[in-house]
Amino acid sequence: MRDKFWELPLEQLDKAEWEALCDGCGKCCLNKIEDEDTGEVALTRVACRLLDGATCRCTKYATRHRYVPECIVLTPEKIAETMYWLPATCAYRLRAEGRPLYDWHHLISGDPATVHRAGVSMIHRTVPETQVDDDDWEDHIIEEPV
Repeated sequence: MRDKFWELPLEQLDKAEWEALCDGCGKCCLNKIEDEDTGEVALTRVACRLLDGATCRCTKYATRHRYVPECIVLTPEKIAETMYWLPATCAYRLRAEGRPLYDWHHLISGDPATVHRAGVSMIHRTVPETQVDDDDWEDHIIEEPV
């Protein structure tokens, strides 16, 4: 990977650089509730059934669409249309908006655990969607940890 590739425009990143941009917070794997009238998106602590709440990583990332067909694949081409539901701290969102990564991001700190130590991730804060009825998601709305 190129030196400081994360500072480049997203469309210039190769596949490995794009994947490395993920900060590992787990927030994109949380189920969200979108208000049909306002378009406002509420974050819940109800996690996709594939998210490992102890690591904030997908347990079946390479084959996730086999289990969760609706899982969104972020690409530089799709970022503009999907950015509204991405977490405020998301590296993809930050870079799409022309903003720098936070100091706790592993590409800056050199340590993938800094996202957890900074309190930004969802580590040990989620409940699997298999344990919550769809009608009860509103009971699990949270403020985004930032």
